[in-house]
Amino acid sequence: MAKFVKSPQSLTMRPSSIGLPISTFLADSLTVFWGDWLELRVRIVQVAASGLISPLIYILAFGLGLGSSIKPGAGIGSEYSNYLEFILPGMVALSSMAISFGGTTFSICGDRLFSKTFEETLLLPIHPLSLYLGKMLAGVVRGLMTSGSVILVAVLFTGKLWSFLNPLFLLLLVLNCAVFAGIGVLVGLSVKSLESVGIYNNFLIVPMSFLGATFFDPATLPPVLKAIVYLLPLTYTSVGLRAAAYLPLSQFPWYSIPVLLAIAIALSLAGANQFARQQD
Repeated sequence: MAKFVKSPQSLTMRPSSIGLPISTFLADSLTVFWGDWLELRVRIVQVAASGLISPLIYILAFGLGLGSSIKPGAGIGSEYSNYLEFILPGMVALSSMAISFGGTTFSICGDRLFSKTFEETLLLPIHPLSLYLGKMLAGVVRGLMTSGSVILVAVLFTGKLWSFLNPLFLLLLVLNCAVFAGIGVLVGLSVKSLESVGIYNNFLIVPMSFLGATFFDPATLPPVLKAIVYLLPLTYTSVGLRAAAYLPLSQFPWYSIPVLLAIAIALSLAGANQFARQQD
């Protein structure tokens, strides 16, 4: 199979963001996304169910098992009915993180390392940021599919439909998917093998699953540990989703939205730069 090689001339053919119409920019991003969506739409059920197993295990083991010994006012706030109710928003955050990251990473790795079709994407005469946004949007859709399944489980357990479908809850969920899909794009562009993806998963995603305030309230931690936990983007999502689901707006941690948005923007800039320099 012939291999496409990007020459310096092909890099200069990429349109500059200066003077690029917004409509063209968005259309290019949606075009890249549509290519991934054509493959994704035939596996909707598989994608929606793939990230549901771990949250269900955590719900059964921690929420219904260990959680029965954790009472409101002792480890969790008295505003929660039980520990299961407390961890359900965290399970939504966890599932959206895992699938947004993993699905995006393996999609790009598959094109780069196995099918060898990624060179064709790099040769498209569109801005690198459009390439990044298109791939990131596909990761967001993957994350929303899976977290939607977890939301359904949460509604069945609690009977609180609006708590998990209000605009503030959904906004935080989309931002979380955007952050971890963005990380997935960067990892997918940089790794040299699938074994390397496993390293990122073991040292980044798995620790964050347990330390990202999914199972505990960060307010109960000592200051040093609290500072470490708040370095993780998942913490802001878990705390925000929990507040959006159960607490009044006056108690919502509004700082979580600009923090996640700033991380997503920083990842967009890094991703565009990586696409502009990508050679394979």
